[in-house]
Amino acid sequence: MKVLGITGGVGAGKSTVLEYLRERYQVRVILADEVGRVLQQPGQACYAQIVRAFGSGILQEDAAETGVRTGEIDRQKLSAIVFADIDQLSRLNAIVHPAVKAYIIEEIEKEKQQQIVPFVVIEAALLFEDHYDQICDEIWYIHTEKETRMRRLAKSRGYTEQKSCRIMENQMSEEQYREKCNLVIDNSSEFVENTYEQIDEGLIRHGFL
Repeated sequence: MKVLGITGGVGAGKSTVLEYLRERYQVRVILADEVGRVLQQPGQACYAQIVRAFGSGILQEDAAETGVRTGEIDRQKLSAIVFADIDQLSRLNAIVHPAVKAYIIEEIEKEKQQQIVPFVVIEAALLFEDHYDQICDEIWYIHTEKETRMRRLAKSRGYTEQKSCRIMENQMSEEQYREKCNLVIDNSSEFVENTYEQIDEGLIRHGFL
């Protein structure tokens, strides 16, 4: 059973590709961000380490009643800390990223043992930085023209042009994506069927089906 990594810049339409793969081919899609959120819940792998590292002040409060802390991590409070200090962000990433990767590797092994889905798909913001390429058979780059990405981000997320540009500047360049990935899927067209056709052809040509 092969493992396919999906990557691309913000606004490229990775969710569209992942949803198509899930619905059309009944694959197992694992989103690193979703795994990270789960592992930060009370009782999960990262929870206690994060609370020890950043203090109980990051926990949610039931302000409507007694003000007693509910136990769950308040993501806004934690974000305010880590995005204001690069060292704090590195501290959080050092807790979360290894745990997420270990969880994903374990899930891949389960899928390989069960042999129910045709292949597994992984999506992670830091696919190369966290070395997911070591556990993926291939990584595909979802390319979309910059102007199209900015237009989609403004419509779907309400991002300003400045915010979109700032995020894009902090991500890998077009050249880096193309150099590192095994296949480029162009998702710039307004006709999503064009993207689907490229995916279908790529899966057959690259031996995933």
